[in-house]
Amino acid sequence: MDKITVPRIREKKENGEKITVLTAYDFPFAKLIDEAGIDILLVGDTVGIVVQGEESTLPVTLDQMIYHARMVSRAAKRALVVGDMPFLSYQASIEETIRNAGRFLKEGGAAAVKLEGGARVADRIEMLARHDIPVMAHIGLTPQSVHRMGGYKVQGRGTSQAKQLLADAKTVESAGAFSLVLEGIPISLAKKITQSIKIPTIGIGAGPYCDGQVLVLHDLLGLFTRFHPKFVRRYADLTATITEAVRRYKSDVESGKFPTEEEGYE
Repeated sequence: MDKITVPRIREKKENGEKITVLTAYDFPFAKLIDEAGIDILLVGDTVGIVVQGEESTLPVTLDQMIYHARMVSRAAKRALVVGDMPFLSYQASIEETIRNAGRFLKEGGAAAVKLEGGARVADRIEMLARHDIPVMAHIGLTPQSVHRMGGYKVQGRGTSQAKQLLADAKTVESAGAFSLVLEGIPISLAKKITQSIKIPTIGIGAGPYCDGQVLVLHDLLGLFTRFHPKFVRRYADLTATITEAVRRYKSDVESGKFPTEEEGYE
């Protein structure tokens, strides 16, 4: 299979091909996802919640994100790797944004970065694009804004907010973003935005009319059980599988069934 590139992602929308995206945080899972043919591996700051056990994505640091991006990039032979810029890695200044985003490419091995926000980060997107750092934008329910939003709430239900999100989508497109994540917005609004811009939209909790979809890997595999968002479809229950395997191991060790002589050396 050919390597997925930023231009190829744009072509997929032009050709009416759906785009598949999953989060990845380490080499073993990234290798499996890549070999399964997923288009984009998003090294998400959701690592803070599903791997580190934090209550939000806010505590995740840039060094941690680059550490995980490097592992994922080593495994990705086909997929496009996108690094999620964590809280306060791009808000302070354009200069700091360029420097931090550049680290994702230089040290993390990623091909692009993702920023949360619409018009308010358009200057960052434009400057990154000018410096050959491809940007995936992200509007709607933006987890780094959880305190401003008063929780993880659907965005864009009111007329005014819907108009603002549509304007944000057009603004980040004009700024040079190559794709746009739409999170936690009404289906009709996601459809309108997708039809109104030329860059691909990637939905998560935004319905079936986006150009592609993204899920958190641990949600898809049933490995994260603290809560279950409405938009998540679980394709496996690895929590039950792993728990049963560990219990069998414990039982075999305690009963003397593991290891056997055949599993040892002379």
